[in-house]
Amino acid sequence: MSEIAEGAVAPDFEMAGPSGPIRLADFRGKPLVLYFYPKDDTPGCTTENQEFTALAGDFAKAGVGLVGASKDTVAKHAKFAAKYDLKVPLGSDPEGQVIEAYGSWVEKTLYGRQYMGIDRSTFLIDKTGKIARIWRKVKVKGHAAEVLAAAKAL
Repeated sequence: MSEIAEGAVAPDFEMAGPSGPIRLADFRGKPLVLYFYPKDDTPGCTTENQEFTALAGDFAKAGVGLVGASKDTVAKHAKFAAKYDLKVPLGSDPEGQVIEAYGSWVEKTLYGRQYMGIDRSTFLIDKTGKIARIWRKVKVKGHAAEVLAAAKAL
């Protein structure tokens, strides 16, 4: 796992998305919020995606791109997005290459059992492609609003 820091150049990526590939290069010249979440259609992940969707218009007005990503397939993302009317493009990273590049594939513990999983994390990438801000072990409630405020402050 690579450790990534604020101020570093954001790792380049390409993931399958709902209407074709989603690439970091697609956002050159404007800020991007890239957030990783563990699994479609689970309570915390649903709430997180709904909060980002609720603020998607505000992010767009501020000129900030939004992309959510997990290891779920494009088909599963499409079903999830349709079920909750989600407006944020969801990238599919089944092999976890992008998740690992951003240091979000981590050891977790649940009921004393250790396993590898996705760290709920968010990256604010500035218009030059550098990481402006990182949030790790995100608490969902109010997170999207906090990220929007940081993005507007860029």
